Amino acid sequence: MTDAVQPTVADDVALARASEIIETARKPDGKRPVIRTFFDEPTFTASHVVHDPATRVAAIIDSVLDYDAAAGRTARSSADAIIAYVEKEGLKVEWLLETHAHADHLSAAPYLQERLGGKLAIGREIITVQETFGKLFNAGSDFERDGSQFDRLFDDGDSFRLGEVEAIVLHVPGHTPADLAYVIGDAVFTGDTIFMPDFGTARADFPGGDARQLYRSIRRLLSLPAEARLLLCHDYKAPGRDDYVWETTIGAERAANVHVHDGVSEDEFFDMRTKRDKTLSMPKLILPSVQVNMRGGRLPEPEDNGKRYLKIPLDSV
Repeated sequence: MTDAVQPTVADDVALARASEIIETARKPDGKRPVIRTFFDEPTFTASHVVHDPATRVAAIIDSVLDYDAAAGRTARSSADAIIAYVEKEGLKVEWLLETHAHADHLSAAPYLQERLGGKLAIGREIITVQETFGKLFNAGSDFERDGSQFDRLFDDGDSFRLGEVEAIVLHVPGHTPADLAYVIGDAVFTGDTIFMPDFGTARADFPGGDARQLYRSIRRLLSLPAEARLLLCHDYKAPGRDDYVWETTIGAERAANVHVHDGVSEDEFFDMRTKRDKTLSMPKLILPSVQVNMRGGRLPEPEDNGKRYLKIPLDSV
């Protein structure tokens, strides 16, 4: 995305194709995926298992590795719950999809891949993230900054299938340079780009973030058919709401998103987002999360004493 005027749906080939996939899936004989969500309350993260009911082919989106920061211990209970579901339902995992390099939780993708198979994928701009954070963490020459930790680097408009269900990738930068949305049948998995209508939108003050770019990415997503299901990566229970919710629709966001509903201009959004971001503290797990997730969810290699270490750069973030 650039500073150029946002293209119309007709001119945006990837967006037009995404709209076509959604509309086709919503026809009476359309191929709509089944979605099961696992919510990790400590990190407020929604991980989604999406599958084709005809072939049982599945993808796992934005998985969580449990991490106790105070003790420096990892655990796999969240990932094991996903494994149990996949095995019970007889699903065949072909994709482990990351919407971006998360700053609030560690990915469990390598563990799930070891147990269930599938290709690990993320957006090609992970290379930009690796360059930025490789320097911050002084990762050294052994850390490859070419995305090779992943099996597939997606570009905007790339397509794939889950069995008989069509899918396409949309690049939606702004929160980070690498954010993707996955359109799978009539469902859109947006990562951190947008939240429930009563909570608003993602922050844009991380390295490589851009509030104007985020606005354009969101408006691009909101050009999709109003009936499309929208599956979010996080929920934080907006004031006055007692339950966690992670599914809405494109139409609901256009009508009522408190930050970016129809009628909000780019300048208005930029001013709001910039002022709001200045009031936010850094995510509690940003330092361990990013240095693991930029490696595709893999922990750093053991040092000469056999132990693995995560670095905490001082006075840097």
